[in-house]
Amino acid sequence: MSSAVKRRSLAPDLEVSRVLTGLWQVADMERDGDPLDAEAAAAALVPYVEAGFTTFDMADHYGSAETIAAALRATLGPSGEVQLLTKWVPPPGPQTRGDVRAAVQRSLDRLGVERIDLLQFHAWSYDDPRYLDCLFHLQELRQEGLIGHLGLTNFDTAHLRVVVRSGIEIVSNQISFSVIDRRPLAGMTRFCSENGIQLLAYGTLAGGLLTERFLDVRAPLQDELKTWSQKKYRRFIDAAGGWSGFQAVLHALHGVATRLDASIANVAARYVLDQQAVAGIIIGARPGQSEHIRENLRLFELSLDDTSRREIETAVARLEPIPGDSGDEYRRPPFLTSSGDLSDHLASVPPPYETRSGADGRACALSGTAWEDRGGFCRAVRTGARILVSGTTATHGDRPIGGSDPAAQLHFIIDKIEGAVRSLGGRFNEIVRTRIYLRNVEDWEAVTRAHGERFGEVLPVNTLIQAALVGDEYLVEMEAEAVVSQ
Repeated sequence: MSSAVKRRSLAPDLEVSRVLTGLWQVADMERDGDPLDAEAAAAALVPYVEAGFTTFDMADHYGSAETIAAALRATLGPSGEVQLLTKWVPPPGPQTRGDVRAAVQRSLDRLGVERIDLLQFHAWSYDDPRYLDCLFHLQELRQEGLIGHLGLTNFDTAHLRVVVRSGIEIVSNQISFSVIDRRPLAGMTRFCSENGIQLLAYGTLAGGLLTERFLDVRAPLQDELKTWSQKKYRRFIDAAGGWSGFQAVLHALHGVATRLDASIANVAARYVLDQQAVAGIIIGARPGQSEHIRENLRLFELSLDDTSRREIETAVARLEPIPGDSGDEYRRPPFLTSSGDLSDHLASVPPPYETRSGADGRACALSGTAWEDRGGFCRAVRTGARILVSGTTATHGDRPIGGSDPAAQLHFIIDKIEGAVRSLGGRFNEIVRTRIYLRNVEDWEAVTRAHGERFGEVLPVNTLIQAALVGDEYLVEMEAEAVVSQ
């Protein structure tokens, strides 16, 4: 095994290659419905392992990727060292403890292992708090020994905070990160560094668009692009201002690459690999069709000097920022996916809360907390176009969420409010009033900033009040009102 490939510890017992081999393109290769020959695909991956690229990233929905990984382990034999990272991407809605166990067991069986090295979890909708049930159940399975470590994928900074402060032990978050998509620099990298969480970056080469092949060529149309990845990242380029700005970035990367005797891909990858909190970058492979082993090895010989970094920063500063935070491309427009929407992922996202209609025309949403039954109230009520949301704390069922972090508590509260509004036919941007109650006045800035992160484009009227809250664990409570447009 080559010692040139650098490694990074995600945990004391989990060391990964700083360039991970991604198997998401297996699903693209199998789009006609015919699975790859697992043994042949595994044989095509053996040279990666021999070169030192021993870490493979996949998911339960990447076609037969997990089966191919199992065949790779069998091909290598007992002495073969590989780290198999997979994901669980359940459909939105409730998942029982049994459902979670069955999903984990399915991946264990496909991979042919007794313990998954790293299981990464994706949630489709934060306003449905049942995603936290999945994570708490996964943590139980980790304690049982079926999972080595838990990670997240496509979580934004606010909800990474919610998860971590709620006591779920997370070692990594896998997100899009490139010279085109620099959303993680807005706060994600800092939060991860401060909390011992590492980033696994994908999309670093924009599906191969960040290469010499696309330098000084006209903008390709969507139907001219051959892979799902290229279709997806072509949308990122459009969101960043279009093809001309992208060409300026390619020229800057090309200039640096020429001076350093490297490729555009090397420079683009090294730029992300050098960022704070980034443990590794994921570069996709198409087993049996193409491999990039020599190109990836060259990356570890490359060092970007200050002049090179300034040239890159100057070019990318002219791009439009990709909207939102990490993972928003899967949760709100513009959907930066290969199809431009979620049709290739989901049929629908069901409302999170039970609703009941009364004889007087009112409709109520119930979030299921114990206090709603005891106190005889609902989470929200709709009468005509108005939706009124009760004072809401960071409670899921009978479990407090967010720990002692007032910002984490408020983010979860806002999720619950959004879920109640959506369950009654409203939208988040139709919220016109918020009222926040603080236990400790010194928390005002953290809470105000969290409110600003979520409502900066909505701009409801707001009141902030210091109050004695019921329940020592609660630092903040919030109520809201929405007016539904026709």
